[in-house]
Amino acid sequence: MNSSGYKIRNQSGIYFITFAVVEWIDVFTKRQYAKIVIDSLNYCRKEKGLEIYAWCLMSNHLHLIISSKEGRLSDTLRDFKKYTASMILSSIEDNKKESRRSWMLWIFGSAGKKNANNKIYQFWQQNNQPKELETNYFKDQKLNYIHMNPVEAGLVNEPEEYRYSSAIDYSGGKGLVEICFL
Repeated sequence: MNSSGYKIRNQSGIYFITFAVVEWIDVFTKRQYAKIVIDSLNYCRKEKGLEIYAWCLMSNHLHLIISSKEGRLSDTLRDFKKYTASMILSSIEDNKKESRRSWMLWIFGSAGKKNANNKIYQFWQQNNQPKELETNYFKDQKLNYIHMNPVEAGLVNEPEEYRYSSAIDYSGGKGLVEICFL
């Protein structure tokens, strides 16, 4: 397991990665924001060579097991985070019916001011803590962790019941994001 410094050192390795929203704000309780993440995952899979083995989008974070068959994984992830942040923030700004709109934009703006890499807002926390999955045991452990996340949170009784996850694919169904099986 390569976790020193939490960097992607092996660009062709398989990684467990978590993207968390700043201050763990529950953004993905609204379908329109979740759809941006799902559409972007599908785009990156189709157009950027992102191999998605497992995923689970919770209310405030995204777990992935991924690799890249083309280019550099870190570049794809950077582009994914930048694009989804921009689209979600625009959607929040434009959504006059969003009851948490002012509060969320204030939090994202406060986080953005603390980070010189941002112009106005920061949506995703900076560190993804990528962990290379070098053994079958570690792959199985993280796959189970991802799929059990909604069960542990009390959202569903069975992993395959959760809409925003690849658990349905591993149970013989068809999920929202096309995956490659581990």
